[in-house]
Amino acid sequence: MFFKLKKIDWLMVAILAIFMIMSTLLVHSAIAPYAPDFKNYDLKTLIFYGLGFAVVFGMSVVDYRTLLRYSWYIYGTGCLLLVLVFLFAPEINGARSWFELPGGLLFQPAELVKIILIMITAYLLGKREGRLLSFRRDVIPITAITLLPFMLVLIQPDLGNAIIYLVVLCAMLWIGNTKYSHVLVGLTALVAFLIVFVTLFNIYNQQIHDYLDDKGKLHWYQRINTFINPDEASNDAKHQSSYAKIAIGSGGLMGDGFLQGELKNKRFVPYPYSDSIFVVIGEEFGFVGSSILMLLYFLFIYRMIQIALRCIDKRGAYIIVGIAAMFLFQIFENVGMMIGLMPITGITLPFISYGGTSLLLNMLCIGLVFSIKLHQEKYEVD
Repeated sequence: MFFKLKKIDWLMVAILAIFMIMSTLLVHSAIAPYAPDFKNYDLKTLIFYGLGFAVVFGMSVVDYRTLLRYSWYIYGTGCLLLVLVFLFAPEINGARSWFELPGGLLFQPAELVKIILIMITAYLLGKREGRLLSFRRDVIPITAITLLPFMLVLIQPDLGNAIIYLVVLCAMLWIGNTKYSHVLVGLTALVAFLIVFVTLFNIYNQQIHDYLDDKGKLHWYQRINTFINPDEASNDAKHQSSYAKIAIGSGGLMGDGFLQGELKNKRFVPYPYSDSIFVVIGEEFGFVGSSILMLLYFLFIYRMIQIALRCIDKRGAYIIVGIAAMFLFQIFENVGMMIGLMPITGITLPFISYGGTSLLLNMLCIGLVFSIKLHQEKYEVD
């Protein structure tokens, strides 16, 4: 076991340690104006990181192929958890997404299902051994497997994680050798859907507003309308996006300094410890601090892709590509929604935002990447 641990990518471990320091400091700064409402969130971040590193090294010595053999059972368990959420989970912020665990901890099954979908998709793609995917035998079944948890998560409602499922699906089908004609059909369908959606949303704007307001889901309308029709959105609807852009812009080149973010300190930016933590980086550490974080993300994902390229087992490469696509989209979406390029979805910034479930599952993903790296030397077809 110790011999195997020597083969771990220690540069990635070092980057994770830097993320831990950055996350702890940023969460501490984010909660400072709200004390004592969010007391010890910074300390909890350190604790979760400690547990996360244990998960990384523990998962590294587990042969990932053992998990692949039980993909269907794991997938069924994940879907069952998504169903049980509607029966036993309390409503938090208008959604039923979290189980309450002893000690006040929250567990979000939708986060775990991201990893499960990556695993089962890699398992199914691996059966093709790099051959062109058949639309009927491969693309449709794999898509159907993704759409079931997609719909369950969408109606929680959790738009952010639901979108991530589709992004991971597209990335893995692409790397799994999808025909270009299938890609063209998919892109055409996506563009057509977006055009029809935007058109119908604008035509029936008031009816959609009234319906969602009646169902207590007005925040869905506000988020979509703010993105599609920013000039028509109310000041309340544009609040998070507007102040996020102002705060990031005010940070300039070097930022206002640690704990000195004016808009953050005056509570103009909601959820600065979670969804909006990039605002804290931009306002207090400026363009330089934000660029350093982006460079670390680039290097981190680059090392993952290097591991994927060296994989003998294609299933291992597929898993890593799915994980990399998940991280890339979350980074792009979180930063994009803070600077007005993407709609507000509630997606957190990987390894930086506060959140125990999210962090531990992200660390589990990295442990899975290390497991793939460590177990290539005795590859065998299952």
